[in-house]
Amino acid sequence: MTTIPSATPWVAALALVLAGNAAAQEQVIKIGQTGPLSGANAFAGKDNENGVRLAIEELNAKKLQVAGKTIKFELQSEDDQCDPKSGVSVAQKLVDAGVKYVMGPYCSGVAIPASRVYDEGGAMVSTVGTNPKVTDGGYKNLFRIIAGDNQIGASMAQYAAKVLNAKTAVVVDDRTAFGQGVAAEFIKEAKAQGLTIIGQEYTHDKATDFSAILTNIKAKKPDVMFYGGYAPQAAPMARQMKQLAVNTKMLGGDTLCSPEMGKLGGEAVNEVVYCAQGGSMLDKIAQGPAFKAKYKKRFNQDADAYAASFYDQMILIGTSIAKAGTTDPSKVATEMRKGSYTGVAGTYAYDDKGNMKQAPITVYTFKNAQATPLASY
Repeated sequence: MTTIPSATPWVAALALVLAGNAAAQEQVIKIGQTGPLSGANAFAGKDNENGVRLAIEELNAKKLQVAGKTIKFELQSEDDQCDPKSGVSVAQKLVDAGVKYVMGPYCSGVAIPASRVYDEGGAMVSTVGTNPKVTDGGYKNLFRIIAGDNQIGASMAQYAAKVLNAKTAVVVDDRTAFGQGVAAEFIKEAKAQGLTIIGQEYTHDKATDFSAILTNIKAKKPDVMFYGGYAPQAAPMARQMKQLAVNTKMLGGDTLCSPEMGKLGGEAVNEVVYCAQGGSMLDKIAQGPAFKAKYKKRFNQDADAYAASFYDQMILIGTSIAKAGTTDPSKVATEMRKGSYTGVAGTYAYDDKGNMKQAPITVYTFKNAQATPLASY
């Protein structure tokens, strides 16, 4: 009786050869994600990460190619804690790991110092940091993927004057790069619109008690109060406004548009808080509802402020790499500046500083503790 040798070793060997050939035809591109994954703003960092992750999964499914090799994007997400020192450490870590494309940071205070590290490491940065200084560094591979403070702060000043018919305003900021920047832009445009700034107050981004500030504001009786800062402080401030019967509107930038405002502030934010956020109303634009549904299905939660913006930019980067036929960030950046890309949240066309040429802005208020869009500009 003749014994037939088992085919198993041959099958295993063939599988290894095929796997080796597939790996040889694949090029891995690491995508860094940096944002607050811990602390009060962790909800935003995770939302940004999810937007990037969703785009990466779709890009990988397309099997884009460069120089005959299939591109595979891999995400490396890091917690910068919205802290400048931590953000610089994270930047160095990503650069040392050979990461050439970085999505983030979320906070301007991180984006400003970390950008230098990324630039020196030859990496491209796509950030939602809105402070004007973020794009004033002259870095050719840096893109701001939403409206900047000059647009956000100015739009709220215009809304206060033209829609709310405000004549006087008090300004409060949390002394972060973002808070100071957006507050300064509000003041500049408010004065141009004829508003009188009757007071300025200061807090910090870890504060919980605003009674002294609010007592001063109550005595001044401003038509509106502008707050430059983040939702984890703005929401309890709104609650304390209600408790102290401070009868004024709270205006703010994009960070106040977060669902976190409603979660933390409850009914106190209803038709009291008004905010401006970069991007169009997702419910009112062609791809918005489909994106929201896709995001909800994938992550079992609703998209927050910038998931769509990070998703759009990641798709743009991936397709630009394929078009340019290279993974070199400088050449890909040149490709990205050639034309425009219409994504979910807007049309991405960049000037020589990395700012969007036309960044849409939507003004919101809150109803039933939910951000409700009022108008887009």
